[in-house]
Amino acid sequence: MKPVARQEFWNLPNSLTVARCAAVPVVVVLLMFPGPFWCTVAMLFFVAAAITDLLDGYLARKLHMESTIGAFLDPLADKLLVMAAMVMLIPLGRIPAWMVVIFLAREITITALRAIAASEGVIIAAGSLGKYKTVFQTTAMGFLIFHYELHGIDAHSVGILLLWGALIYTIVSGFTYLRGFVRLTVT
Repeated sequence: MKPVARQEFWNLPNSLTVARCAAVPVVVVLLMFPGPFWCTVAMLFFVAAAITDLLDGYLARKLHMESTIGAFLDPLADKLLVMAAMVMLIPLGRIPAWMVVIFLAREITITALRAIAASEGVIIAAGSLGKYKTVFQTTAMGFLIFHYELHGIDAHSVGILLLWGALIYTIVSGFTYLRGFVRLTVT
């Protein structure tokens, strides 16, 4: 295996991805403290980290800094951020545990299928349904982390509604990936 050059790893897009990973324990710790203030701070960290997901891919393409390590770290950072927040919201009663199990099962399954396909030289690219799932899921998590009412808007209710949308995209995109995997790998 060829080692990753330092300049290839520590470019701007990868640095943003690493920052997103570093935000995960911060969000987790902040969610341990009750009350609107700490929820607001946790939500702001979560949203800032989620925005780096948009920036790192855009910058990698624009600056021609796409790398194998970046392609690996980016989805990993996304999954760590969202799944850690989901798990932390279960004991707070903000997200049903059964939903988190479905989200986690889908992510683990898709990651495993991609790894198997990659070992056979087949790349399963992210589809539009998976991207919609990510948008719904991340937006829902922002509202659920904040949780409180603001200017007459119940953030928790909005978050749950968006989470149902994410759940639908999760299930449909999961089956789409599975079908694509079977088509690409089974001869």
